[in-house]
Amino acid sequence: MSSVLPRLRFLVWASSLATGLAGFALAASAPPVAEIVVIPIHHTVDEGMAHMVQAWVARARAEGAQAIVLDIDSPGGLISPALDMRDALLASKVPVYAYVSERAYSAAALVALSARRIEMAPGSSIGDAQPIPNTPKLVSGLAAEFKSTALRYHRDPQVAAAMVVTPLTLDTNEAVRAKIADGVQPSLRSFERGAFGAAPVETAKYTLGERVARFATDPAVSGILLTIGMLGLLIEMLTLHGVAGFVGVAALALFFGSHVYAGFSNGLVVVLAIAGLIGIVYELHVVPGHGIPGVLGSIALVLAAILAFNVVFFFVALQTISTAIVLTVLLFWLATRMWPENAWLRRLTFAGVQGPEYVASADHSALRGCVGSASSLLRPAGVATFDGNRVDVLTEGDFIPAGTPVRVTRVEGARVFVEPVTLPSYKE
Repeated sequence: MSSVLPRLRFLVWASSLATGLAGFALAASAPPVAEIVVIPIHHTVDEGMAHMVQAWVARARAEGAQAIVLDIDSPGGLISPALDMRDALLASKVPVYAYVSERAYSAAALVALSARRIEMAPGSSIGDAQPIPNTPKLVSGLAAEFKSTALRYHRDPQVAAAMVVTPLTLDTNEAVRAKIADGVQPSLRSFERGAFGAAPVETAKYTLGERVARFATDPAVSGILLTIGMLGLLIEMLTLHGVAGFVGVAALALFFGSHVYAGFSNGLVVVLAIAGLIGIVYELHVVPGHGIPGVLGSIALVLAAILAFNVVFFFVALQTISTAIVLTVLLFWLATRMWPENAWLRRLTFAGVQGPEYVASADHSALRGCVGSASSLLRPAGVATFDGNRVDVLTEGDFIPAGTPVRVTRVEGARVFVEPVTLPSYKE
Protein backbone atom coordinates (compact mmCIF):
# COMPACT_ATOMS: atom_id res chain seq x y z
CA MET A 1 0.00 0.00 0.00
CA SER A 2 2.90 2.37 0.80
CA SER A 3 4.12 2.05 -2.80
CA VAL A 4 0.66 2.49 -4.37
CA LEU A 5 -0.27 5.80 -2.74
CA PRO A 6 2.78 7.72 -4.01
CA ARG A 7 2.03 6.49 -7.53
CA LEU A 8 -1.59 7.59 -7.25
CA ARG A 9 -0.56 11.00 -5.95
CA PHE A 10 1.94 11.35 -8.80
CA LEU A 11 -0.71 10.43 -11.40
CA VAL A 12 -3.18 12.94 -9.95
CA TRP A 13 -0.52 15.66 -9.89
CA ALA A 14 0.66 14.89 -13.42
CA SER A 15 -2.91 14.82 -14.77
CA SER A 16 -3.71 18.16 -13.13
CA LEU A 17 -0.52 19.71 -14.53
CA ALA A 18 -1.24 18.38 -18.03
CA THR A 19 -4.83 19.66 -17.90
CA GLY A 20 -3.67 23.08 -16.75
CA LEU A 21 -1.05 23.35 -19.50
CA ALA A 22 -3.59 22.24 -22.11
CA GLY A 23 -6.02 24.87 -20.84
CA PHE A 24 -3.41 27.60 -21.15
CA ALA A 25 -2.53 26.42 -24.66
CA LEU A 26 -6.16 26.40 -25.76
CA ALA A 27 -6.78 29.84 -24.25
CA ALA A 28 -3.74 31.23 -26.02
CA SER A 29 -4.81 29.83 -29.39
CA ALA A 30 -8.56 30.58 -29.08
CA PRO A 31 -9.88 32.49 -32.10
CA PRO A 32 -11.57 35.88 -31.61
CA VAL A 33 -15.29 35.85 -30.92
CA ALA A 34 -17.81 36.49 -33.69
CA GLU A 35 -19.71 39.76 -33.98
CA ILE A 36 -22.77 38.29 -32.25
CA VAL A 37 -22.28 36.18 -29.11
CA VAL A 38 -25.20 33.95 -28.07
CA ILE A 39 -25.07 32.89 -24.41
CA PRO A 40 -27.40 29.95 -23.55
CA ILE A 41 -29.32 30.37 -20.29
CA HIS A 42 -30.70 26.83 -20.19
CA HIS A 43 -31.73 24.58 -17.32
CA THR A 44 -30.92 25.56 -13.72
CA VAL A 45 -29.28 28.92 -12.98
CA ASP A 46 -26.23 28.04 -10.90
CA GLU A 47 -22.67 29.04 -10.15
CA GLY A 48 -21.20 27.42 -13.24
CA MET A 49 -23.61 29.36 -15.46
CA ALA A 50 -22.72 32.62 -13.70
CA HIS A 51 -19.02 31.96 -14.23
CA MET A 52 -19.61 31.29 -17.94
CA VAL A 53 -21.73 34.45 -18.42
CA GLN A 54 -19.18 36.66 -16.67
CA ALA A 55 -16.32 35.22 -18.73
CA TRP A 56 -18.11 35.62 -22.09
CA VAL A 57 -19.32 39.15 -21.31
CA ALA A 58 -15.73 40.14 -20.56
CA ARG A 59 -14.48 38.37 -23.69
CA ALA A 60 -17.13 39.98 -25.91
CA ARG A 61 -16.07 43.41 -24.71
CA ALA A 62 -12.34 42.72 -25.02
CA GLU A 63 -12.65 41.40 -28.57
CA GLY A 64 -15.09 43.95 -29.92
CA ALA A 65 -18.32 41.94 -30.34
CA GLN A 66 -21.31 43.84 -31.72
CA ALA A 67 -23.95 42.37 -29.39
CA ILE A 68 -24.69 39.70 -26.80
CA VAL A 69 -27.89 37.65 -27.11
CA LEU A 70 -29.20 35.64 -24.16
CA ASP A 71 -30.99 32.48 -25.32
CA ILE A 72 -33.26 31.85 -22.28
CA ASP A 73 -35.14 28.68 -21.45
CA SER A 74 -34.81 28.10 -17.72
CA PRO A 75 -37.05 27.30 -14.73
CA GLY A 76 -34.78 29.46 -12.55
CA GLY A 77 -32.37 28.45 -9.85
CA LEU A 78 -30.12 30.06 -7.29
CA ILE A 79 -30.41 33.73 -6.40
CA SER A 80 -26.74 34.46 -5.72
CA PRO A 81 -25.42 33.50 -9.19
CA ALA A 82 -28.41 35.25 -10.81
CA LEU A 83 -27.38 38.48 -9.06
CA ASP A 84 -23.81 38.00 -10.30
CA MET A 85 -25.10 37.53 -13.84
CA ARG A 86 -27.35 40.60 -13.54
CA ASP A 87 -24.45 42.76 -12.42
CA ALA A 88 -22.21 41.55 -15.24
CA LEU A 89 -24.90 42.10 -17.89
CA LEU A 90 -25.88 45.57 -16.67
CA ALA A 91 -22.21 46.59 -16.58
CA SER A 92 -21.56 45.23 -20.07
CA LYS A 93 -20.28 47.74 -22.61
CA VAL A 94 -21.58 45.44 -25.35
CA PRO A 95 -25.37 45.75 -25.89
CA VAL A 96 -27.28 42.82 -24.36
CA TYR A 97 -30.47 41.36 -25.85
CA ALA A 98 -32.63 38.48 -24.58
CA TYR A 99 -34.78 35.94 -26.38
CA VAL A 100 -37.16 33.79 -24.28
CA SER A 101 -37.79 30.63 -26.26
CA GLU A 102 -39.88 28.76 -23.68
CA ARG A 103 -39.78 30.17 -20.14
CA ALA A 104 -37.84 32.60 -17.97
CA TYR A 105 -38.86 31.90 -14.41
CA SER A 106 -37.45 32.94 -11.06
CA ALA A 107 -33.70 33.72 -11.34
CA ALA A 108 -33.91 33.48 -15.14
CA ALA A 109 -36.53 36.28 -15.15
CA LEU A 110 -34.03 38.58 -13.41
CA VAL A 111 -31.42 37.67 -16.01
CA ALA A 112 -33.89 38.49 -18.81
CA LEU A 113 -34.72 41.87 -17.26
CA SER A 114 -31.00 42.68 -17.37
CA ALA A 115 -31.16 42.91 -21.18
CA ARG A 116 -31.94 46.19 -22.91
CA ARG A 117 -34.40 44.43 -25.23
CA ILE A 118 -36.49 41.29 -24.62
CA GLU A 119 -38.07 39.28 -27.42
CA MET A 120 -40.31 36.28 -26.66
CA ALA A 121 -41.44 33.28 -28.67
CA PRO A 122 -45.19 32.66 -29.06
CA GLY A 123 -46.42 30.62 -26.09
CA SER A 124 -43.46 31.44 -23.86
CA SER A 125 -43.74 32.99 -20.39
CA ILE A 126 -41.80 35.02 -17.84
CA GLY A 127 -42.09 35.63 -14.07
CA ASP A 128 -42.86 33.37 -11.09
CA ALA A 129 -39.87 34.60 -9.08
CA GLN A 130 -40.99 34.07 -5.48
CA PRO A 131 -37.91 32.92 -3.53
CA ILE A 132 -37.51 29.81 -1.39
CA PRO A 133 -37.54 30.13 1.60
CA ASN A 134 -40.31 32.67 1.27
CA THR A 135 -39.25 34.93 4.15
CA PRO A 136 -40.31 38.61 4.27
CA LYS A 137 -36.68 39.76 4.29
CA LEU A 138 -35.73 37.70 1.23
CA VAL A 139 -38.90 38.63 -0.67
CA SER A 140 -38.39 42.32 0.03
CA GLY A 141 -34.75 42.25 -1.02
CA LEU A 142 -35.38 40.30 -4.21
CA ALA A 143 -38.36 42.49 -5.15
CA ALA A 144 -36.10 45.53 -4.84
CA GLU A 145 -33.56 43.88 -7.18
CA PHE A 146 -36.31 43.22 -9.76
CA LYS A 147 -37.58 46.80 -9.52
CA SER A 148 -34.17 48.42 -9.91
CA THR A 149 -33.30 46.11 -12.80
CA ALA A 150 -36.57 46.92 -14.60
CA LEU A 151 -36.02 50.67 -14.14
CA ARG A 152 -32.61 50.43 -15.81
CA TYR A 153 -34.36 49.96 -19.20
CA HIS A 154 -37.59 51.85 -18.42
CA ARG A 155 -39.77 48.83 -17.70
CA ASP A 156 -42.62 48.94 -15.18
CA PRO A 157 -41.01 48.33 -11.76
CA GLN A 158 -44.29 47.36 -10.10
CA VAL A 159 -44.90 44.58 -12.62
CA ALA A 160 -41.35 43.34 -12.10
CA ALA A 161 -41.75 43.39 -8.30
CA ALA A 162 -45.06 41.52 -8.60
CA MET A 163 -43.14 38.60 -10.13
CA VAL A 164 -41.52 38.17 -6.71
CA VAL A 165 -44.35 39.14 -4.36
CA THR A 166 -47.44 37.63 -6.02
CA PRO A 167 -45.75 35.74 -7.83
CA LEU A 168 -46.86 37.08 -11.21
CA THR A 169 -46.33 35.08 -14.42
CA LEU A 170 -46.90 36.64 -17.84
CA ASP A 171 -47.40 34.89 -21.15
CA THR A 172 -46.04 36.38 -24.36
CA ASN A 173 -48.93 38.73 -25.11
CA GLU A 174 -49.30 39.84 -21.49
CA ALA A 175 -45.58 40.57 -21.26
CA VAL A 176 -45.72 42.72 -24.41
CA ARG A 177 -48.81 44.63 -23.17
CA ALA A 178 -47.14 45.22 -19.79
CA LYS A 179 -44.05 46.50 -21.63
CA ILE A 180 -41.87 43.85 -20.00
CA ALA A 181 -41.16 42.33 -23.43
CA ASP A 182 -40.50 44.39 -26.54
CA GLY A 183 -41.79 42.05 -29.21
CA VAL A 184 -42.58 38.57 -30.47
CA GLN A 185 -40.29 36.49 -32.69
CA PRO A 186 -41.02 32.94 -33.92
CA SER A 187 -37.44 31.75 -33.33
CA LEU A 188 -34.03 32.85 -32.11
CA ARG A 189 -32.68 32.68 -35.66
CA SER A 190 -35.38 34.99 -36.99
CA PHE A 191 -34.62 37.44 -34.18
CA GLU A 192 -30.90 37.37 -35.05
CA ARG A 193 -31.57 37.90 -38.77
CA GLY A 194 -33.97 40.78 -38.11
CA ALA A 195 -31.72 42.54 -35.62
CA PHE A 196 -28.24 41.84 -36.98
CA GLY A 197 -28.66 40.68 -40.56
CA ALA A 198 -25.94 38.32 -41.77
CA ALA A 199 -23.46 39.10 -38.99
CA PRO A 200 -21.53 35.98 -37.88
CA VAL A 201 -22.85 34.32 -34.72
CA GLU A 202 -20.97 32.34 -32.08
CA THR A 203 -22.60 30.36 -29.25
CA ALA A 204 -20.86 30.44 -25.89
CA LYS A 205 -19.83 27.12 -24.42
CA TYR A 206 -19.00 25.98 -20.91
CA THR A 207 -15.39 25.17 -20.10
CA LEU A 208 -14.57 21.79 -18.60
CA GLY A 209 -14.17 23.38 -15.18
CA GLU A 210 -17.56 25.10 -15.45
CA ARG A 211 -19.24 21.85 -16.52
CA VAL A 212 -17.69 20.02 -13.57
CA ALA A 213 -18.72 22.86 -11.26
CA ARG A 214 -22.33 22.78 -12.52
CA PHE A 215 -22.47 19.01 -12.05
CA ALA A 216 -20.74 18.81 -8.67
CA THR A 217 -22.56 21.77 -7.06
CA ASP A 218 -25.97 20.30 -7.77
CA PRO A 219 -27.42 19.52 -4.30
CA ALA A 220 -28.06 15.88 -5.21
CA VAL A 221 -24.52 15.35 -6.49
CA SER A 222 -23.11 17.27 -3.54
CA GLY A 223 -24.96 14.90 -1.23
CA ILE A 224 -23.47 11.88 -3.01
CA LEU A 225 -19.96 13.33 -2.78
CA LEU A 226 -20.42 14.03 0.94
CA THR A 227 -21.75 10.51 1.45
CA ILE A 228 -18.74 8.96 -0.29
CA GLY A 229 -16.42 11.23 1.68
CA MET A 230 -17.91 10.40 5.08
CA LEU A 231 -18.26 6.69 4.28
CA GLY A 232 -14.62 6.59 3.20
CA LEU A 233 -13.50 8.24 6.44
CA LEU A 234 -15.68 5.88 8.49
CA ILE A 235 -14.20 2.80 6.81
CA GLU A 236 -10.71 4.25 7.17
CA MET A 237 -11.34 4.68 10.89
CA LEU A 238 -11.92 0.93 11.17
CA THR A 239 -9.31 -0.39 8.75
CA LEU A 240 -6.48 2.19 8.82
CA HIS A 241 -5.30 0.87 5.43
CA GLY A 242 -5.38 4.20 3.58
CA VAL A 243 -7.45 3.21 0.52
CA ALA A 244 -10.87 4.15 1.94
CA GLY A 245 -9.40 7.33 3.38
CA PHE A 246 -7.92 8.27 0.00
CA VAL A 247 -11.30 7.79 -1.73
CA GLY A 248 -13.09 9.75 0.99
CA VAL A 249 -10.66 12.66 0.86
CA ALA A 250 -10.83 12.71 -2.96
CA ALA A 251 -14.64 12.94 -2.87
CA LEU A 252 -14.51 15.75 -0.32
CA ALA A 253 -11.84 17.55 -2.35
CA LEU A 254 -14.10 17.44 -5.43
CA PHE A 255 -17.02 18.72 -3.36
CA PHE A 256 -15.16 21.68 -1.88
CA GLY A 257 -13.07 22.38 -4.99
CA SER A 258 -16.09 22.62 -7.28
CA HIS A 259 -17.88 25.00 -4.91
CA VAL A 260 -14.83 27.24 -4.63
CA TYR A 261 -14.21 27.20 -8.39
CA ALA A 262 -17.84 28.15 -9.02
CA GLY A 263 -17.44 31.16 -6.73
CA PHE A 264 -19.89 29.78 -4.19
CA SER A 265 -17.25 29.47 -1.46
CA ASN A 266 -14.01 31.17 -0.48
CA GLY A 267 -10.65 30.47 1.12
CA LEU A 268 -12.15 30.18 4.61
CA VAL A 269 -14.08 27.09 3.54
CA VAL A 270 -10.90 25.48 2.19
CA VAL A 271 -9.00 26.25 5.41
CA LEU A 272 -11.78 24.78 7.56
CA ALA A 273 -12.01 21.66 5.38
CA ILE A 274 -8.25 21.06 5.49
CA ALA A 275 -8.16 21.67 9.24
CA GLY A 276 -11.04 19.23 9.70
CA LEU A 277 -9.34 16.51 7.66
CA ILE A 278 -6.05 17.02 9.51
CA GLY A 279 -7.84 16.67 12.84
CA ILE A 280 -9.57 13.46 11.79
CA VAL A 281 -6.41 11.93 10.29
CA TYR A 282 -4.45 12.94 13.41
CA GLU A 283 -7.04 11.19 15.56
CA LEU A 284 -6.98 8.04 13.43
CA HIS A 285 -3.28 7.59 12.80
CA VAL A 286 -1.36 9.57 15.44
CA VAL A 287 -3.21 9.68 18.76
CA PRO A 288 -6.16 7.26 18.42
CA GLY A 289 -8.55 7.39 21.32
CA HIS A 290 -7.88 10.91 22.57
CA GLY A 291 -11.07 12.17 20.95
CA ILE A 292 -10.45 15.93 20.94
CA PRO A 293 -8.68 16.17 17.52
CA GLY A 294 -11.34 13.97 15.92
CA VAL A 295 -14.26 15.91 17.43
CA LEU A 296 -12.80 19.30 16.51
CA GLY A 297 -11.93 18.03 13.03
CA SER A 298 -15.47 16.71 12.49
CA ILE A 299 -16.99 20.02 13.61
CA ALA A 300 -14.69 21.97 11.27
CA LEU A 301 -15.53 19.65 8.37
CA VAL A 302 -19.30 19.94 8.88
CA LEU A 303 -19.05 23.73 9.24
CA ALA A 304 -17.01 23.89 6.02
CA ALA A 305 -19.66 21.83 4.20
CA ILE A 306 -22.42 24.19 5.39
CA LEU A 307 -20.48 27.29 4.36
CA ALA A 308 -19.68 25.71 0.98
CA PHE A 309 -23.36 26.12 0.06
CA ASN A 310 -23.27 29.81 1.05
CA VAL A 311 -25.17 31.19 4.06
CA VAL A 312 -28.10 32.14 1.81
CA PHE A 313 -28.75 28.43 1.21
CA PHE A 314 -28.36 27.37 4.82
CA PHE A 315 -31.46 25.16 4.74
CA VAL A 316 -30.35 23.48 1.50
CA ALA A 317 -27.00 22.80 3.15
CA LEU A 318 -28.61 21.28 6.24
CA GLN A 319 -30.88 19.11 4.12
CA THR A 320 -28.01 17.89 1.94
CA ILE A 321 -25.66 17.19 4.85
CA SER A 322 -28.39 15.46 6.88
CA THR A 323 -29.25 13.28 3.91
CA ALA A 324 -25.58 12.43 3.42
CA ILE A 325 -25.19 11.41 7.08
CA VAL A 326 -28.27 9.20 6.97
CA LEU A 327 -27.13 7.57 3.70
CA THR A 328 -23.64 6.98 5.12
CA VAL A 329 -24.95 5.20 8.20
CA LEU A 330 -27.52 3.23 6.18
CA LEU A 331 -25.04 2.10 3.50
CA PHE A 332 -22.49 1.03 6.10
CA TRP A 333 -25.11 -0.90 8.06
CA LEU A 334 -26.51 -2.59 4.94
CA ALA A 335 -23.05 -3.57 3.73
CA THR A 336 -22.09 -5.23 7.00
CA ARG A 337 -25.44 -7.07 7.15
CA MET A 338 -25.70 -8.21 3.53
CA TRP A 339 -22.10 -9.46 3.23
CA PRO A 340 -21.05 -10.35 6.79
CA GLU A 341 -18.63 -13.08 5.62
CA ASN A 342 -16.98 -11.02 2.92
CA ALA A 343 -13.21 -11.06 3.50
CA TRP A 344 -12.90 -7.32 3.01
CA LEU A 345 -15.88 -6.38 5.16
CA ARG A 346 -14.67 -8.66 7.97
CA ARG A 347 -11.93 -6.09 8.40
CA LEU A 348 -14.60 -3.47 9.11
CA THR A 349 -16.77 -5.19 11.67
CA PHE A 350 -16.98 -8.37 13.66
CA ALA A 351 -19.06 -11.13 12.08
CA GLY A 352 -22.36 -11.77 13.78
CA VAL A 353 -21.85 -15.57 13.72
CA GLN A 354 -18.70 -17.17 15.13
CA GLY A 355 -17.11 -20.29 13.73
CA PRO A 356 -17.81 -23.77 15.10
CA GLU A 357 -14.60 -23.67 17.17
CA TYR A 358 -15.86 -20.66 19.15
CA VAL A 359 -16.83 -21.29 22.79
CA ALA A 360 -18.58 -18.44 24.56
CA SER A 361 -17.18 -19.03 28.04
CA ALA A 362 -14.04 -21.11 27.44
CA ASP A 363 -11.36 -21.24 30.10
CA HIS A 364 -8.51 -19.05 28.87
CA SER A 365 -6.37 -19.24 31.97
CA ALA A 366 -3.72 -21.19 29.99
CA LEU A 367 -3.13 -18.09 27.87
CA ARG A 368 -1.60 -16.20 30.81
CA GLY A 369 1.78 -14.87 29.62
CA CYS A 370 1.29 -16.04 26.01
CA VAL A 371 2.38 -13.83 23.11
CA GLY A 372 0.29 -13.31 19.97
CA SER A 373 -0.80 -10.46 17.71
CA ALA A 374 -3.78 -8.11 17.54
CA SER A 375 -6.09 -9.24 14.72
CA SER A 376 -8.15 -6.06 14.88
CA LEU A 377 -7.80 -2.58 16.24
CA LEU A 378 -8.13 -2.79 20.05
CA ARG A 379 -10.17 0.28 21.06
CA PRO A 380 -9.82 -1.12 23.82
CA ALA A 381 -11.75 -4.32 22.99
CA GLY A 382 -11.01 -6.44 19.97
CA VAL A 383 -9.64 -9.76 18.77
CA ALA A 384 -6.13 -11.20 19.08
CA THR A 385 -4.68 -14.42 17.71
CA PHE A 386 -2.62 -16.87 19.82
CA ASP A 387 -1.21 -19.97 18.12
CA GLY A 388 -3.82 -19.67 15.34
CA ASN A 389 -6.78 -19.23 17.74
CA ARG A 390 -8.80 -16.01 17.72
CA VAL A 391 -9.65 -14.74 21.19
CA ASP A 392 -11.70 -11.74 22.34
CA VAL A 393 -9.38 -9.54 24.37
CA LEU A 394 -9.24 -6.26 26.26
CA THR A 395 -6.46 -3.78 26.92
CA GLU A 396 -5.88 -1.79 30.09
CA GLY A 397 -7.32 1.23 28.28
CA ASP A 398 -4.70 1.63 25.56
CA PHE A 399 -5.57 1.64 21.85
CA ILE A 400 -3.47 -0.93 20.01
CA PRO A 401 -3.34 -1.06 16.18
CA ALA A 402 -4.05 -4.31 14.32
CA GLY A 403 -0.94 -6.44 13.78
CA THR A 404 0.80 -5.30 16.96
CA PRO A 405 2.43 -8.14 19.00
CA VAL A 406 0.62 -8.47 22.33
CA ARG A 407 1.10 -10.41 25.56
CA VAL A 408 -1.61 -11.74 27.90
CA THR A 409 -1.20 -10.03 31.29
CA ARG A 410 -4.10 -11.57 33.20
CA VAL A 411 -7.25 -13.64 32.75
CA GLU A 412 -10.47 -12.96 34.67
CA GLY A 413 -13.07 -15.54 33.75
CA ALA A 414 -13.92 -14.97 30.09
CA ARG A 415 -12.01 -11.67 29.99
CA VAL A 416 -8.48 -11.78 28.61
CA PHE A 417 -6.31 -8.68 29.14
CA VAL A 418 -3.34 -7.92 26.90
CA GLU A 419 -0.55 -5.38 26.54
CA PRO A 420 1.94 -4.61 23.75
CA VAL A 421 5.05 -6.79 23.99
CA THR A 422 7.16 -3.64 23.83
CA LEU A 423 6.25 -3.10 27.49
CA PRO A 424 8.31 -4.84 30.24
CA SER A 425 7.57 -8.57 30.53
CA TYR A 426 4.66 -9.52 32.70
CA LYS A 427 5.64 -10.68 36.20
CA GLU A 428 3.69 -12.74 38.67
